[in-house]
Amino acid sequence: MLKRCFDFCFALCVLLLLWPVMLAIAVWIKLDSRGPVIFRQIRVGRSERPFVVLKFRSMYVGPSQPPSLAVGVDRRITSAGRIIRRYKLDELPQFVNVLKGQMSVVGPRPELPQYVAMYPPVMRRTVLSVRPGITDFASLVYRNEGALLTQCADPEVRYLSEILPAKLALCERYVREQSLLMDLK
Repeated sequence: MLKRCFDFCFALCVLLLLWPVMLAIAVWIKLDSRGPVIFRQIRVGRSERPFVVLKFRSMYVGPSQPPSLAVGVDRRITSAGRIIRRYKLDELPQFVNVLKGQMSVVGPRPELPQYVAMYPPVMRRTVLSVRPGITDFASLVYRNEGALLTQCADPEVRYLSEILPAKLALCERYVREQSLLMDLK
């Protein structure tokens, strides 16, 4: 209950303080390329419930292309998208997900359903026992994930064989050790 109260108050403060920045980003996205400002995607949340995660759109609108991972100099990424991704500004709309109770400020990052289907069952139950977060240990350790994936022939194979298992271990650690003090750190 204390964590939810913290999440709600923190998200509300962020949205109230950063609305001018978010408005400027929205205008920039609109001027940079056609399409909606907000990108919506189904992710898996607490108790394996799907929800719609909100992000600022950073890719061109068009026919969907097979790779779900965007790495390196991906031609799908817009000019504005490169910058908002670099500074993680595309994640700001997720504070609305936090207000709605779908996410937490700190917790395991919500993953796409096709990747959650590959989680080992015990780890799936553990990681999905808490609300997903905007940031977590794995986000900090793998903040240069795109660069790591750019260096290999098949980014998805490397993601599934090396990065996802390491991220899951960090998520599991977070669930075991979680506390409001740890979230504040």
